[in-house]
Amino acid sequence: MTTKQLITSGSKWEPLLGYSRAVVAGNTVYVSGTCGVEADGSVAPDMYGQARRALQIINDALAQAGAGMKDVVRTRIFVTDASKFDDIAKAHGEIFGEIRPATTIVEVSKLVDAAFMVEIEAVAVL
Repeated sequence: MTTKQLITSGSKWEPLLGYSRAVVAGNTVYVSGTCGVEADGSVAPDMYGQARRALQIINDALAQAGAGMKDVVRTRIFVTDASKFDDIAKAHGEIFGEIRPATTIVEVSKLVDAAFMVEIEAVAVL
């Protein structure tokens, strides 16, 4: 039986929805879809800023799991406007340019909050 470690970011959504920011199962860390919300609840007005913040939150969750961005093998990026691809590519590339995880980008009609433009998931191997 694989033991699980649950990682929280303190988001108000975690207990409401019943999920963890990340779950460590065996040697794998699964990071939930993450939007770029600041501690005060605000979000950047642009895709790049939101993506950078989401990646910071993901990095923090990975650190709690004993991992780092270098351990990420997969990301999934959900965007509300694929025409902003260059902004997403810039933010993702700043972190993962040398790491080069498998990545998928999908345009969706909307995310849970109208202010959210991007949501990013990650999987890392310890």
